[in-house]
Parts: sequence; structure tokens; C-alpha cells
Amino acid sequence: RQHYNIKPFIMKKSNFMSFALIAMVFFTGSFANAQTTNIVEAAIASENHTTLVAAVKAADLVGVLTGEGPFTVFAPTNEAFDNLPEGTVASLLQPENIKALQGVLTYHVVAGKFSASDVIGLIKKNDGKATVKTVSGGDIVLSLAYGKVIITDANGGTATVTAADLNQTNGIIHVVDEVLLPKM
Repeated sequence: RQHYNIKPFIMKKSNFMSFALIAMVFFTGSFANAQTTNIVEAAIASENHTTLVAAVKAADLVGVLTGEGPFTVFAPTNEAFDNLPEGTVASLLQPENIKALQGVLTYHVVAGKFSASDVIGLIKKNDGKATVKTVSGGDIVLSLAYGKVIITDANGGTATVTAADLNQTNGIIHVVDEVLLPKM
């Protein structure tokens, strides 16, 4: 199996913070296809993002994401966060765990804008599994099962894309049903 870095990215401090915020913006709820709003505006407009708002504040990322991107975000829902072991979210929101929180958030983000057809094409091109580098530096593995994109994290956990191609002015969102966790 070959390893693919979908798009090289030089990790500057401001870019890292932008990616972390992007990941948080999409961790919960559903998003409308909004070609006129950016990721931050979409989060602010959503009623189902109380976890998101708390996490953005805890990660000290409010106001950071205004960059033009583009970014691809695999965004867990509130239910996905509820599936984590009890206390995990509360622990990540503690000020002393900001680096871990940023690591989890950026593990859901890939540099560049990759539609569902781009992702499926990459999977098919690579005999059913494509390894992709996230902005956190970790890898996720993309595959197909029963016509759906499955993402496998560094620990063997899986998430299914439940909604795809939710466009914003600075990227694209694919909603997933589980939180992906990097090796910590």
C-alpha cells in the first residue's frame, strides 16, 4: 500500500491554528451547503454547536479561521462526541490539554479541497485503500464499504461519512459519525 500526502503543506503557526479551528467548527451538527459563508460563519449560525463553541474557546482559536484555505474537514457530530469514553471531551477542554485538543482537531483536517468524488477516485486508484496525511501529521486510511467512505484512524477506529460535499468559501466538509483519534 502506498502512502499519499494529498497536498503538501508547510506548517506555520498561523496555519496550524487555522486548521485546528476548522476542525472544531465542524465537529458537531449538520451544515448547509453555503457557498457564501466561511467555516466560522457556518459554525456561528448553527444551533447544534454548543460543543464546538466550547472547544473553540478552550483551544483559544476564536477568530483565527478567516484564511482562504482550502481545507477538507471530516467533521464528527455531537453524537460522535457522545460516543467517546465518558470524560474525554471534558478532559480535552481543560486548559492544560490544549495541545492534545489541537492534535485531535487537526487530525480531522486535510490541506486542500477534496470533494467526495475526489476521495472516491483516490480510493479506487489505490486498490481500495488510500492513506492520507492530516494537518496534524498523522495518517488516516480512506476506503469504501457498501458505497460509503470509511475512515480508519491510527488506533483502528472507524468513522463513516454520513454527509458529503458541504461547501464553504474556504473549504469543504464531510460529516462523519465518529471522532477520529490520533496516536497520543
